[in-house]
Amino acid sequence: MRHHLEEDERRARLRITRRSLLGRGAAGIGTLALASLLNEDALAAPAPAVGPVGALARRHFAPKAKRVIQLYMAGGPSHLETLDPKPKLGEMHGQPMPESLTKGQQIAQLQGQQLKCFAPQHPFVRAGKSGQEISSIFPHLAGVADELCIIRSLHTEAINHDPAHTFMNTGSLINGRPAMGSWLWYGLGCDSQNLPGFVVLTSLGRFGQAQPIAARQWHSGFLPGNFQGVEFRSKGDPVLYVGRPGGVSAGRQADVVDAVRSLNRLRADTVDDPEIATRISQYELAFRMQTSVPELMDLSKEPRSVLESYGTEGGDGSFAANCLLARRLAERGVRFIQLYHRDWDHHGSIKEHIHGTAAEVDRAAAALIRDLKTRGMLDETLVMWGGEFGRTPMGQGSGRDHHIKGFSMWMAGGGIKPGVSYGATDEFGYAAVENPVHVNDLHATILRLFGVDHTQLTYRFQGRDFRLTDVAGKPIEAILV
Repeated sequence: MRHHLEEDERRARLRITRRSLLGRGAAGIGTLALASLLNEDALAAPAPAVGPVGALARRHFAPKAKRVIQLYMAGGPSHLETLDPKPKLGEMHGQPMPESLTKGQQIAQLQGQQLKCFAPQHPFVRAGKSGQEISSIFPHLAGVADELCIIRSLHTEAINHDPAHTFMNTGSLINGRPAMGSWLWYGLGCDSQNLPGFVVLTSLGRFGQAQPIAARQWHSGFLPGNFQGVEFRSKGDPVLYVGRPGGVSAGRQADVVDAVRSLNRLRADTVDDPEIATRISQYELAFRMQTSVPELMDLSKEPRSVLESYGTEGGDGSFAANCLLARRLAERGVRFIQLYHRDWDHHGSIKEHIHGTAAEVDRAAAALIRDLKTRGMLDETLVMWGGEFGRTPMGQGSGRDHHIKGFSMWMAGGGIKPGVSYGATDEFGYAAVENPVHVNDLHATILRLFGVDHTQLTYRFQGRDFRLTDVAGKPIEAILV
């Protein structure tokens, strides 16, 4: 192998292309000219590295958060049965919805139908010293109410699942833009050398329509490919295509990785393609993950009390197991951890089904907050709970349709004010009317918690400086500590 590698190296050095030669020459001349115009020391100043510290040379504000754990309730949880109490809607059950709210508005599957008020199907309780109003279907979350900031005035732009997921993840309705986790990893790096900076875990419930989640929701878009989210599996093979083939030792595989790295670097020197550097880093990370991932996924050493608090035996692919894995990923320096639970599309039988779905996530979400706080990590970990949109105040038989004009989520830790609520929908829960929060505002707020001005984290692509918040967004200063 060594002989062949040396021969490949000799040949590659003879094959520098005319394009790369001219490109490098022009770049070098341009750099020298610019240096003479600016100052004599310009060449000695290194460009900001994209690595453990990220592409940003410095933060724009003092950061509050180090990492995000996003509990993504895929399918669109009804705010009216979870976080937004509406007694007036209950009083109007069965009566026509006011046309002043609904006339000419975008409605998914109820267009052209008689729109009648549909009462909230579960009562709300006041919880904690803060008196936060939370649905009775969340008894465990009620126990951590004083840690939560409930936002009741979100609104978005896409009324069907896939584009709504795309908008919530990327800030754009256009496929191909980088996900929020990729932006954070690119801009700030991560504290782990052996794990990706952006990890995704999924779980499947038993009560709602389990809408599919496309892998493009955690794609890096036009950012370098090494900032793409990596899906981990809490059941079976943790990461696809990373494990060693049978009969191949770690040493033998290290030889292969070294050889591939050398060949890729030779090719990079020849054609000057930045994606080759991405390929090299991905091979190296995959090799390191062969050791780090099995240790991460092994929950057998977790104390019995911790497993019981989350409600899992581990390794069962449940949302509870994923929440525990999220804490372990956070401990190991992963920047952005996203947990999808696919069980919230309740077009029918919402009273029974949302009760069942809530029970699938309630205990573990509350346990995650308590666990992080006990370990001194909550102050630096932003935890988010919510979906891609809400549900209509109008009935769809025994369920609710998709809704974009008003919905809710909660946030905790990571520089967020605890025990408060922010914003409001109208008395029917139809539209955000007090302190409306657009998805771009949400993204701007998250970046602000990491010490980043959302208008300054950009990437040049096809002649334009792109950013997560596109051309909008304003941080929600009122909910920041």
